[in-house]
Amino acid sequence: MDRFDAMRVFARIVERRSFTRAAEDLDLPRATVTDAIKALEARLGVRLLQRTTRQVAPTLEGEVFYGRCLRLIADLEDAEGAFREAGPRGPLRIDVHGTMARHLLFPRLPNFLARYPGIELDVSEGDRYVDLVREGVDCAVRAGELRDSDLVARRLTTLAEATAASPDYCARHGMPARVDALQADGHLMIGFHSTATGAVLPLEFQQDGRVRTLVLPSQVRVRGADSYLGAALAGFGIVQSPRYRLDAYFADGRLVPLLEAFPPTPTPVNIVYARTRLPSPRLRAFIDWASGAFPPSTP
Repeated sequence: MDRFDAMRVFARIVERRSFTRAAEDLDLPRATVTDAIKALEARLGVRLLQRTTRQVAPTLEGEVFYGRCLRLIADLEDAEGAFREAGPRGPLRIDVHGTMARHLLFPRLPNFLARYPGIELDVSEGDRYVDLVREGVDCAVRAGELRDSDLVARRLTTLAEATAASPDYCARHGMPARVDALQADGHLMIGFHSTATGAVLPLEFQQDGRVRTLVLPSQVRVRGADSYLGAALAGFGIVQSPRYRLDAYFADGRLVPLLEAFPPTPTPVNIVYARTRLPSPRLRAFIDWASGAFPPSTP
């Protein structure tokens, strides 16, 4: 194994905190990964990794060497890409909220793959919060305000939100004309647990130039976006969701828009990657493409 390949192995072990997971990511035998690190440490004359029964972590020297490796690997990939007619190539792991993947990303991906046929996408989708570095994910498309300072973010779009309930729910509880009526008239919300904190997210309304939050009683609480919408269709309470998910149900009458004069705050959508990793040419290509592929921001 040459020095650059050994650096790639070392960098992936640092990011995955595991010899086994790094070997799986790189499609290498576990023994090859172990031998590469032993040879690298022998060549440098320092210990790069601290091994415990539960995980692997870089030593102080390993942290310094990891930063150098990232820069050298990025420079090498840039140099190779400049002379490779096929352009960026290789695997790219991205994580996208399942709803956005199906509605916004997948319909546009044929254009990206036609432009970069050498890139192989591995897309994971779900509602949980993904640790990009520990799980070996190159980038993620995330909705909502970002709180992780270790991530570099680029804004893709801003999505309009709406408040909704089923016709059956409105027949039983009435159509609220103002925000205050929600509590006064005994309305229910469907609780949605935050993937970041686990707490139930409040409803939001823009009213008189400020944002008002409100938590209503809920008989049903969920943790997934599809379950959230399904509970609304079943008449269990009020929900708030991006309009792109609700417009079709508004059009066929399965859901009814509520309090349209007091819309929820729009939701920002960002593409993020770890600050500790220099983006590869294929990651930069995806970020640049995604920045122009999503629909324009809506108020």
